[in-house]
Amino acid sequence: MNTFIAIEPDRCIGCGTCLAACSHGHRVAGLQAQPRLALTLTPEVTAAVTCHQCEGAPCLAVCPVDAIARTDAAVVVNEQACIGCKLCAVVCPFGAIHPAGTSTAGVAGISYPTPNQPRGTSPLLSWSIGVYTCAVKCDLCSTYDPEGGPHCVSACPTEALFVRDATTLDGLRKEKMRAAVAANQIMMGRSTNLKEA
Repeated sequence: MNTFIAIEPDRCIGCGTCLAACSHGHRVAGLQAQPRLALTLTPEVTAAVTCHQCEGAPCLAVCPVDAIARTDAAVVVNEQACIGCKLCAVVCPFGAIHPAGTSTAGVAGISYPTPNQPRGTSPLLSWSIGVYTCAVKCDLCSTYDPEGGPHCVSACPTEALFVRDATTLDGLRKEKMRAAVAANQIMMGRSTNLKEA
């Protein structure tokens, strides 16, 4: 199992600090400023959605120009090689890849604004005049800060984000199994007491 960013939804408060830290780190490194993770907000749960760095990596397999590659740390997108076809976003089982781009109005030295198009329901269908679109996905900040680790994890004020790998996941699974067994034993004891009463 690969290393990836996991979340404890019970701890997430939906503040967006992870998005800001991700955006800032990549922008400073000269990459697209779009955050590499998304924030899901529902009445029941708030959670970040990130790339799981899949072992099979369907995004890597479907890229027609080999702009996606596996490194020692993560599956990464070469933004200069990406042609913006959005195939990787279509095949991602977690919805962790999305298209992003900077309009010509945001480029230094260009004085005319480009018109904004109405926002659609899906980022896969959106487009804007003069925008070069490329895929963005979580790279665990390995493309520009291999020693520092993911910026979203260190920025999270409630420590809801964690870096997980096979060894830490095994430990978590065992803890959850022990807790489930203990809860089951408590429930079985209660049902026995109710039958006796």
